[in-house]
Amino acid sequence: VARDQMFQLGKHQTTKGNQVAPVRSSSALVLSSTNINRERIYVQQPPISAVGYSSQAFAPHFPHTVRLTETKTCTDCHLSEADDNNAIMAQLLLLGTNYVNFVGLNAWTGEEGGFEAIRVTEYDEPQAVLGSYLHKYAYPEYYRQFVDDNDRELKDWTRGQAFDDNLSGETKPLEQFANVHEGTSGRVGCLQLRGEYMFVAEGKGGFAVYDVASIANKGFSERIIEGPFSALGHDTRVKSANATCMALPTEQAIAPTRNTPEMQEMNQEQPFLPIYHYAAITDSEEGLILVNVDTLADGEFRNNKLKRAVTWNEGGVLNGARHIHLAGEIAYITADRGLVVVDLSDPLNPQLAAVRELQDARASAIQFRYLWVTDMDGLKLFDVTNMRNPVAVPEATIELANARRLYIARTYAYVAAKQDGLVIVDVTRPMAPKIYKRETLGGLMNDAEDVVLGSTNASLFAYVADGVNGMKVIQMTSPDSQRNFYGFSPKPMPELVAWAKTKGPAIAMSRGLARDRAVDETGGQIAIFGRLGSRPFTRAEMERLFLTRGGFPWKVSDDVDMGAWVGGGSWRSADSAPELEEAQGGQ
Repeated sequence: VARDQMFQLGKHQTTKGNQVAPVRSSSALVLSSTNINRERIYVQQPPISAVGYSSQAFAPHFPHTVRLTETKTCTDCHLSEADDNNAIMAQLLLLGTNYVNFVGLNAWTGEEGGFEAIRVTEYDEPQAVLGSYLHKYAYPEYYRQFVDDNDRELKDWTRGQAFDDNLSGETKPLEQFANVHEGTSGRVGCLQLRGEYMFVAEGKGGFAVYDVASIANKGFSERIIEGPFSALGHDTRVKSANATCMALPTEQAIAPTRNTPEMQEMNQEQPFLPIYHYAAITDSEEGLILVNVDTLADGEFRNNKLKRAVTWNEGGVLNGARHIHLAGEIAYITADRGLVVVDLSDPLNPQLAAVRELQDARASAIQFRYLWVTDMDGLKLFDVTNMRNPVAVPEATIELANARRLYIARTYAYVAAKQDGLVIVDVTRPMAPKIYKRETLGGLMNDAEDVVLGSTNASLFAYVADGVNGMKVIQMTSPDSQRNFYGFSPKPMPELVAWAKTKGPAIAMSRGLARDRAVDETGGQIAIFGRLGSRPFTRAEMERLFLTRGGFPWKVSDDVDMGAWVGGGSWRSADSAPELEEAQGGQ
């Protein structure tokens, strides 16, 4: 994806005095490999840096040009008095905006009795989303076949011929499309792809990790496997009563065990926060379960045995736990009690931070200073400037009949709203949200359970788990539907480009790889920086941009009060220069 509207800050390299500097994305790398038999050995795998950080690399730099008019203003780096730059601040601090996430070749969908990798793009470059604007112009014949012959359905089929009339296999190459399903022993409430593994919460089946490295390899008859190695050294299932959801501190591939003191000293790096060793699982009966998953990134296949590190449910506060969202060291969990905040700065000793009573709380999502939660009333807002103490903002509630899960991408909240389809809420001003659009695709999308977004090339796409209707792919921006599709947050113009039947009701989606997130909300570094000593801000350094020493937000305006610059007196224009000279005694 190519976007040029991002502005981000961090710390420069040691030889530059670790001064504050603009930061750019320098390599959002993923790797694929095809052998001589055209078997795709692995696809879109993000590598891991030598010190264990993600390969979604960043680097400090000073832009080569500085302009007079198109420059940055006060509200590009500090809280706006109008409260309209929350997404801008999230981008600035390298927290990410969920807008340029990479979904890739497959959209991974959780179902009532399994999960499925649904093929959604071409493999050759450009890897256009099937049925999209780019697909139409980059691959006109393939687009025609997909739209006219397949009615935009994502299904198992073979396109092309082994040989053309001249016995060449190059002009009409064979391409096999396959949606790969894996059955589970329970309901897949949450799933997350990270590297070559799929992490799954599957109800009564507990928590399991599947090897999906060969998902596109035609040489494998079984492309999703739970036991790629002998059971003597591999057991990636952790049993629990009813695993309802799971979350990873990051969906970027990391290896915290590489982050040794020697590497920290040599590369001038920070240590990982302890939470990055774990996967967090919610269980409706047992509460919160943490599992150390470091072994899956250590390159040793004889020690892949997962087990619980801690099980926590103090006073039954997590009874009925159904969803978890991690923001660094802080876990936001929806349970019978409502919104439960758990401090995981010491993962083996979780601490209850707060409980906010809600009726039938369902899911949550964070963006910088605000947390959105869905419950039986609709979409609700909490101020999490103090992340351990959410403050309800009742005047910012959006009433919805059946809000399920949600996704925040820059200045819009996308809510899977069951019979109301996809409800798009403008949250440019979080304290004053407004419904931008209710989209049911003419009644075709009426059982929406979950939604994620991702950018492919220059366009934004939504992937919706539409319950009994399967999975939908919706193009949100394109040159046809939205002529102003550039810029920080263009208005989404939903149009259905592809759909898929699923083996069971589609209820969850795996999030894409975050390509603009280098640090979490508590200051834990995720991605590698390409200069010795360079890094993202710590939490304390972030807070200097928006909090007073007393911990209160301070805000700015781009409309300058010139009186503050001349000792409180009125500002005089050039036309009043003689009067000013007279007042100064002709000096």
